[in-house]
Amino acid sequence: MTTSKAAVLVAYNEPLDLRDYPIPAEVGSGEALVRVEMAGICGTDVHLWKGELPVPLPVILGHESVGHIVQLGEGLERDWRGETLAMGDRVTWASSIVCGTCFYCRVKRQPTRCVSRKAYGISYNADQAPHLRGGYAQHILLRAGSSIFKLPETLPTVSVVGAGCALATAIHGLERCPVEWGDVVVVQGTGPVGLAALAVARQSGAGKVIVIGGPPHRLETARRFGADVAIDFAAGDQTARQRQVVEASGGYGADLVIECVGIPAAVNEGIEMVRDGGKFLVLGQYANAGNIEFNPHTITRKQLEIRGSWGFEPRHVAAALRMLELRNWAELFAGQVTHRFPLEQANTALETVRQWQSGKAVLTP
Repeated sequence: MTTSKAAVLVAYNEPLDLRDYPIPAEVGSGEALVRVEMAGICGTDVHLWKGELPVPLPVILGHESVGHIVQLGEGLERDWRGETLAMGDRVTWASSIVCGTCFYCRVKRQPTRCVSRKAYGISYNADQAPHLRGGYAQHILLRAGSSIFKLPETLPTVSVVGAGCALATAIHGLERCPVEWGDVVVVQGTGPVGLAALAVARQSGAGKVIVIGGPPHRLETARRFGADVAIDFAAGDQTARQRQVVEASGGYGADLVIECVGIPAAVNEGIEMVRDGGKFLVLGQYANAGNIEFNPHTITRKQLEIRGSWGFEPRHVAAALRMLELRNWAELFAGQVTHRFPLEQANTALETVRQWQSGKAVLTP
């Protein structure tokens, strides 16, 4: 093959365009050319499609993928964990690359806020060579310095993509706002991030996990992931949900509430579910969905700790892969993948996710 097909976002709220881009005959030092086996449709991709995050257009979407190495550049011999890399190896990779030298990377040790951070499927203009920088394509060219992870034969591709970036995002968030042993945890939202937060909370020793979300098939998935109580968002109003959380948490409210909805109004509802002296983690507000009225007296009155978390680092990807080898998480996350589409049906896949018709939709280029 001398060219690679890719599904390209050319204009916001318009269908993706199927285009051909040249495959480099040789890769540069430290680079890797990968044939994409499976690419996840992330909720962030829908936000990008709708123009809720500024990105350079045109762009090849897709930042959670698994593929097989086709070419290895000079000097690229080992993955992020030190394992030897070879042609044909099945790999995944961290979606972003940071500079390592800026104020946030070096001084404050907050690399997800790197001023030069770039992410595959988000930050690269597809019209500019080498073009292939997103997962919605038959091939992707990984830059030198990418954090690549060789996958063990025992870990299915569908489990890795089923967990997607949501699991690493949840691990990062709960590192910044940890679950303490025996905590009562409320998770707002039963999308991929909400289910991942539920899984990490359960793995971290939560005593009881309460989820709020929908539709019903997602609540059933949450129960399989270990939710003790699953509250249907459509079954009552905010007052009713608040009452159910208080009752299920022994009369005080949750030790930790994790917002994974992406709708700003969920923040006001969530902080009222936290017990006095508890913690609130904002994990789902990745896109700019607007402002809300907010009474800061609630923070003081309840003596709350509120944290935010953005993205993840390579070490969180490594932690996610380790977690998938524990208990039955690989099977549960694999079960998240309910819809598979060829590259030519990328628009249908995006619409399926936008309409909440799937668990996890994927492309199989």
